[in-house]
Amino acid sequence: MNAQIDEAKLTTGALSPFLPGTKIQYAWDSTSLGMLKTCPRLYQYVMIDGYGSREESVHLRFGIEYHKTIEEYDKFKAAGLKHTQAMVKSIGHCLIRIWDWDPDTDTPAGNYKNQHTLLSLIIDYMDHYQQDAAKTYIKSNGDAAVELSFRFELDWGPHSASFYPETTEELEEKCKGDPNSTFVRQPYLLCGHLDKAVNFSDELYVKDHKTSKTTIGDYFFDQFSPNNQMTLYSLAGKVVLNTPVRGVIIDAAQIKLTEPNAFKRGMTYRTKEQLDEWVSDLEYWLRQAEAYATAGYWPMNDTACDKFGGCRFRDVCSKSPQVRKIYLKSNFDQLAPEERWNPLKER
Repeated sequence: MNAQIDEAKLTTGALSPFLPGTKIQYAWDSTSLGMLKTCPRLYQYVMIDGYGSREESVHLRFGIEYHKTIEEYDKFKAAGLKHTQAMVKSIGHCLIRIWDWDPDTDTPAGNYKNQHTLLSLIIDYMDHYQQDAAKTYIKSNGDAAVELSFRFELDWGPHSASFYPETTEELEEKCKGDPNSTFVRQPYLLCGHLDKAVNFSDELYVKDHKTSKTTIGDYFFDQFSPNNQMTLYSLAGKVVLNTPVRGVIIDAAQIKLTEPNAFKRGMTYRTKEQLDEWVSDLEYWLRQAEAYATAGYWPMNDTACDKFGGCRFRDVCSKSPQVRKIYLKSNFDQLAPEERWNPLKER
């Protein structure tokens, strides 16, 4: 695997994650891969057809702002600012971003996730971890390992006969008559964003943040092993930093409305053998995705409809096939290509 990284900005954010003229995805992140593993039909509706909610997700916006503000706080501290100075600057930037964010507090989601609860959670987090034992990792070039956008190649890529020549003879035929012609097989890319890398107890970890409105116990951290996102983060940390990573530190925050917010830290570990197994399994998953794209059919996994609080498309899939498009168009917007989820898009 070869790392390709620019922590400041990834310059190809507008590129399509699909091979030209096909529905074969070559650039993957934990979100798109998670949809594929959960249900190919869910993956089809979001990644292929581009259906999305007509309203901004309160949960997504809350999570983005929470992560972003903590990332900025960590960068300011790594640059030498004191705790209070880093808080003021990062929260000031957050206030600018959310000044017009006004979720409906009469809904369950908006009641727990709004401007007030976001700022309260951020302030409590920064105070709670003011003297954090997990220290920001400083790379060999002196930069703090914060806001690490990653993109790295796998050793293999799509091999659809409809797009690629499969033999040397076919390749020579494709390039015949043009001495300057070359044909480069596109490898699969794994993409994403790591909040931070830290040293903790003399070992290197990736750090991630999660929020919950329920009490955080051991069961909460159990869900991250095994876990698609955390394994990818562990693998990406190892590839991008070019050094072994023990796993992921998860800083979980419980949002409370009538008492102080609560925080708990957990770890999820990955061995080299577990990472190798995940990559081996990934090859089968991506070959299957390619087969779905070639066939133009993504089957429904009806054992996943009730997972994670219920799939957003459950009502659609419960209808007879001949009327599903009507329900899709009635309840979701078909987003323009540039508005759809794209693992190559800049953060």
